[in-house]
Amino acid sequence: MYFPVSALLIEYLILTIVETQDSYGYEISQTIKLVADIKESTLYPILKKLEKAGFLTTYSQEFQGRKRKYYSITESGKEQIEYLSHEWIAYCDTIDGIIEGRIRS
Repeated sequence: MYFPVSALLIEYLILTIVETQDSYGYEISQTIKLVADIKESTLYPILKKLEKAGFLTTYSQEFQGRKRKYYSITESGKEQIEYLSHEWIAYCDTIDGIIEGRIRS
């Protein structure tokens, strides 16, 4: 995609991905890469930040003889999704309004 994606939007995407189903880092990154050119070295600090903020928790699970770190949404994370959803709708409405000529300064 041509448009840049902010760190906050990536956080929002991560939270919504994990809300649907517990996920591990690589799996999350592959979904995020559909809209943003993000490297794992960028993704993991964001995951750590979300965990530190109490929006995500982690647990380890073995898969084909290797341990994977899975991320799971918390109640605070669900509240953050609700907040960011409202912000996203307002943002999109404003952008659409400008593009469609409904909003002028």
